[in-house]
Amino acid sequence: MSDAVVVELDSAVVSYRPAAGEERCIPAAEASPTMLFQAAPWRTFRWYFGQRHYSGTYWSATECDHVIYESRLELANLLLADFDASVHHIAAQPFSLLATVDGQIRRHIPDYLWGSDDGPVVVDVVRTERMTQPKIVLLCAWTKAVVESLGWSYLVVNEPSEIRLGNVRFLSGYRREWLINSDVLDGMRSSSRQLDGMSIADAEQAIGTHPRPLVRPALMHLLWVQEYRVDLDQPLRPSTVLEVSR
Repeated sequence: MSDAVVVELDSAVVSYRPAAGEERCIPAAEASPTMLFQAAPWRTFRWYFGQRHYSGTYWSATECDHVIYESRLELANLLLADFDASVHHIAAQPFSLLATVDGQIRRHIPDYLWGSDDGPVVVDVVRTERMTQPKIVLLCAWTKAVVESLGWSYLVVNEPSEIRLGNVRFLSGYRREWLINSDVLDGMRSSSRQLDGMSIADAEQAIGTHPRPLVRPALMHLLWVQEYRVDLDQPLRPSTVLEVSR
């Protein structure tokens, strides 16, 4: 179906909110990542009894601010983006996109806009079971066409690995550096070569100059910021081996 979609790229319009309650519409070709990262979310949400979606806000270490999400699946991928060292900005519900597709006007609000090492990435979060639905295939096809015409990337993400997500979710509890003892962090950073190749348990014992309750949060934070690396596709255990990032 995607090969048959006809998108009138000149008709594409991006609507965004310079501030909450404001609205501005521009040709998509004039949109810049800077203005969109600074904008307020195009769509916000309400909590109400019996709602079907699990929505909320997540404090992002990447943004040093809260980022909204509308489902558990969005939250899962938001966590992974926050952990991803190549992602430098995260904006939720960044803009509304309008374009003429196959002769009909269509609208879409992407879930996220990421600023990455490779440039802007427009992201939609879709359950795997919906990927073959004609409505979703069409939506992704015309959105991809418009986004790539801007020189940006378009990405559709689904359910992540449960093990990897569980590990990243655990490490995210240590993402706020100001809550970690700075002396322990400095000590672990200065002795990073010594800890290379050790298990987590052995590394905690090796830092014997500080109490264990201060050492573990520091080590988990260094894993979060990826100064140390582990195999996150395996369950995180005391026997997990550390590798110093180079």
